Amino acid sequence: MSMATETDTLSPATHVADSHELIRVVGARENNLKDVSIEIPKRRLTVFTGVSGSGKSSLVFNTIAAESQRLINETYSAFVQGFMPTLARPEVDVLEGLTTAIIVDQQRMGSDPRSTVGTATDANAMLRILFSRLGQPHIGSPKAFSFNVASISGAGAVTLERAGQTVKERRSFSITGGMCPGCEGRGTVTALDPAQLYDDSKSLSEGALTIPGYKPGGWNYRLYTESGFFDPDKPIREYTKKELNDFLHREPTRMKIAGINMTYEGLIPRIQKSMLSKDREGMQPHIREFVDRAVTFTTCPECDGTRLSVGARSSKIDGISIADACAMQISDLADWVRGLDEPSVAPLLAALQHSLDSFVEIGLGYLSLDRPAGTLSGGEAQRVKMIRHLGSSLTDVTYVFDEPTTGLHPHDIQRMNGLLLRLRDKGNTVLVVEHKPEVIAIADHVVDLGPGAGSAGGTVCFEGTVEDLRAGGTITGRHLDDRAGLKDTVRKHTGTLEIRGATTHNLQGVDVDIPLGVLAVVTGVAGSGKSSLVHGSVPAGEGVVSVDQGAIRGSRRSNPATYTGLLEPIRKAFAKANGVKPALFSANSEGACPACNGAGVVYTDLAMMAGVATTCEDCEGKRFDASVLEYHFGGRDISEVLAMSVTEAEEFFRAGEARTPAAHKILERLADVGLGYLRIGQPLTTLSGGERQRLKLATHMADKGGVYVLDEPTAGLHLADVEQLLGLLDRLVDSGKSVIVVEHHQAVMAHADWIIDLGPGAGHDGGRIVFEGTPADLVAARSTLTGEHLAEYVTA
Repeated sequence: MSMATETDTLSPATHVADSHELIRVVGARENNLKDVSIEIPKRRLTVFTGVSGSGKSSLVFNTIAAESQRLINETYSAFVQGFMPTLARPEVDVLEGLTTAIIVDQQRMGSDPRSTVGTATDANAMLRILFSRLGQPHIGSPKAFSFNVASISGAGAVTLERAGQTVKERRSFSITGGMCPGCEGRGTVTALDPAQLYDDSKSLSEGALTIPGYKPGGWNYRLYTESGFFDPDKPIREYTKKELNDFLHREPTRMKIAGINMTYEGLIPRIQKSMLSKDREGMQPHIREFVDRAVTFTTCPECDGTRLSVGARSSKIDGISIADACAMQISDLADWVRGLDEPSVAPLLAALQHSLDSFVEIGLGYLSLDRPAGTLSGGEAQRVKMIRHLGSSLTDVTYVFDEPTTGLHPHDIQRMNGLLLRLRDKGNTVLVVEHKPEVIAIADHVVDLGPGAGSAGGTVCFEGTVEDLRAGGTITGRHLDDRAGLKDTVRKHTGTLEIRGATTHNLQGVDVDIPLGVLAVVTGVAGSGKSSLVHGSVPAGEGVVSVDQGAIRGSRRSNPATYTGLLEPIRKAFAKANGVKPALFSANSEGACPACNGAGVVYTDLAMMAGVATTCEDCEGKRFDASVLEYHFGGRDISEVLAMSVTEAEEFFRAGEARTPAAHKILERLADVGLGYLRIGQPLTTLSGGERQRLKLATHMADKGGVYVLDEPTAGLHLADVEQLLGLLDRLVDSGKSVIVVEHHQAVMAHADWIIDLGPGAGHDGGRIVFEGTPADLVAARSTLTGEHLAEYVTA
């Protein structure tokens, strides 16, 4: 009887399993979050907004998504966890209602030179199986079509125990791989210019080597001076043929140097292994500069850049080899696969077709599978990662996106909105960190963080619907309907930069004159050829300052002061005032606290469990030795100076006892780009994407040049920050500079003096100039996709 009553009271509508409709966060304190408590509805699209640095990523990625991943990792055995990245528990009191989180961030794809769009998305794996089954002539398994597998063979005797007898048998093996032997699957071959490696008029003892990291007295240098193969006091140009061969090309040889076992190797193979095996995009700036100077990259003559061996290219389906298939534009490849009718591989064809169609649907049909992954922009990389989730049958998953519209033309944003809504409608929770009003408009729920950035942010200013946000009075609400108007008068150009017959990537013999002395914007749909035109045709070098989308890399020891070069004049000023060495005022050098080595925290490794970081008891997190903190400059010690915000430091170094013009100039540039709130000693790892972009811009503003080329400077910027950026661009132009901006943001387009629009489509459907003129002419004509969207924007 009691059971029947209990069943009646718990009707299906009020089942206890249906009561977990919210993700609850209580007391989040990651980075700059100030005890944030919030409830996020499940199976809805929630957009997190707020000025750059307000704490959006700290809440969404570093708290909610990080804890979800950590809890999933904990379900594996301790043995498996030992092979996985260890994740610390976020600084939060309560997290309830979490579901499996799938993070689709803007981290660039791996910089490995062997990684391509095809290998990163499994499309290549399916193509290899297809060609191993249908390709004629048949040359082997899928490995025979892989440019990461070398062909090898071998033979020898093996000893076996058989029926109590020791038997020797001859065995042989062979693996047919698809790797081109000439370039080892890289598609390019490198040649080193010896004149850039050393000065042959000097001896090694006189410091002949000019390679980064090869300083006299260092281990890299001693390897050669103490090898005994040649006289270190003899100029290199006087080496015998054998000595020069030992110096440049000798095979690896074990030897003892200063009582330590080391491997000696010729200089050229050593440089090739240590520097040239990395992708150029992944190199440190000074290494990249050396490589650009010393190395020539040419297309491999054996495989013509396809990375594949002769055998792999000889096997064809309907006259198309796997190299031809990978070189096709993906939209064309999808059509070709659709035309294959072979029942024996029907499931494979269906899976490959779905994968390729997803590329087209997400707006990446203009790519090819052989495109190196390191060359994709942040927005393209993010959309490539989205592809594997589009057809997923999973529901009740939390998808977390970091500005999915980065690098997208307004026309493409509509398509992205459709994909986000489709993921939600399948029953998933979709969390999006975003600034674009077009995405905020489709949200079911909006969370606005702020009110400011850095220490002035970290609180929830608003939760609710988009309509309520507009009336809410927050910075985002006030700026949501902002529209930059067309200028009444545009500046007159002072000259032109002529580009003739540009054919980089998909450009179709483009002739264009880019006006100088004005703000010129190059726009067009994603994949139309904007970056190819600007970066491929505007000559880099004297007078041209190029700020691309490359991410700032930095450890927890890096901070705005070290990245911008600000620490150098500060250290010198402290040293001069106190009569000591500048190295004392670096936490990475002689001034470091000996207990924590200048890190400020002591890390305890707990194997497969998250390591514990505790504030160093000796320096109390100040990072410096106690004796260094006794030295003062302008009444402050070095740790107090590094704890200042940019605004405070700018005032401190401007005048009076602490006046330091070199430091003040750098701080002014940081304030110019809107980073006045940043602490100059704040670790780079705590900076948001938008803050890093502006930090990079401020650093490049110091470069001497008359032409500034900026690639999407609005990436990661809030609507309010865009206004400040426009002011900065105006100041650059008014000071006599020429500014060329590759941009999709309508506010920047409307503010331009001249617009160059590429299109009409992407890939081979683009690569042509479809409009040149003033923004007002573009709006009046409405002759292109950009014109239509800009006209809607300025009249909204």
